[in-house]
Amino acid sequence: MIIVSILRRQDNGIAGFEVEGHAGYAKAGEDIVCAGVSAITVGTVNSIEELTAVVMDSRMKNGFLSANLPSVVRPEAEEQVQLLLASLVVMLKSIEESYGKYIQIQDVII
Repeated sequence: MIIVSILRRQDNGIAGFEVEGHAGYAKAGEDIVCAGVSAITVGTVNSIEELTAVVMDSRMKNGFLSANLPSVVRPEAEEQVQLLLASLVVMLKSIEESYGKYIQIQDVII
């Protein structure tokens, strides 16, 4: 199962996320749940960095991705970054609605 932790600040803003595990929906290379989650999460990190020039502190290895915003984000970029991260949550929840047996999303207050 894939566990997605959305790291939320006290003000409910998103500070980052962590993704861990494998869906187990199909064999490696054919698992559409893993592929979808990977595309959404890596694509979001790339979009944030390309479109807002905010570089996330990210680490990735087999079955794991951690991406956190820097402690200070330029005020003019904050709204864009939060919109992209909120979009990430919407896309992942869409996968969870269809494949909830293979993915779980949780909010973690930091």
